[in-house]
Amino acid sequence: MGYDLRAVIAERGLLAAVTADVSAARLVDVRHGLALLPMTGVLSDALTDAARPRRTAFWSLPPGFDDVLAEWSRTGSVAYAEAEYFGGVGEENAAVWRDGELVLGPLHLAEGETAPAGGSPVCQVLRALGVHAGQEDEFTAVGLGEHRDNEGWLR
Repeated sequence: MGYDLRAVIAERGLLAAVTADVSAARLVDVRHGLALLPMTGVLSDALTDAARPRRTAFWSLPPGFDDVLAEWSRTGSVAYAEAEYFGGVGEENAAVWRDGELVLGPLHLAEGETAPAGGSPVCQVLRALGVHAGQEDEFTAVGLGEHRDNEGWLR
């Protein structure tokens, strides 16, 4: 069974405010006061300009969306995470923007690499968003394993 995530993660109130006028935005509450904004084609079309250059550090970050995330981060930290696994093997990319600037990442975990002592890229950005995991990692603490793909989050 596979796992596929492509989403913006931030404090729920921040995401609700910045997407209030975006009809394609669907926020999903997760734990620790955070919300997930799953990236869909419709949302990408509504928020980005396909003529802009694409940030190559990510495989699915829409062209120009890093500028949108930087703007949104002027009111609080905003993360973008993408993870794709099948049979326990996969990759992750993640980053955090704050005060209009990229402050963490892009972090990468390529297929076959061992996660660093500080945790996987997704765990590191969740920690930067203020998640304090106890016995479990940040990914589990927030509940990102509750659905296997973006479609699952949107149901």
